[in-house]
Amino acid sequence: MAKKVFTGTVVSDRMDKTVVVAVTMLTQHPTYKKTVKRVTKFKAHDPENRFKVGDRVTIMESRPYSKDKRWRVVVEGGGEAGK
Repeated sequence: MAKKVFTGTVVSDRMDKTVVVAVTMLTQHPTYKKTVKRVTKFKAHDPENRFKVGDRVTIMESRPYSKDKRWRVVVEGGGEAGK
């Protein structure tokens, strides 16, 4: 099964080795069939603390790093941060 990949914007970098990424998704309302914009925040693993607020990043599903953190930041070019 393929791992989920999302692209979003870093909205917080205050935690150590963690960034909060806001991902915007367009979904269709079940009753009214209107397209609605949904924003979901994910905590992602950033082992080198290299991403700052406002950066556009890609995150990939991964093993659990902590209670809330199940995503990792993927470096541009296909590699992974911290590997």
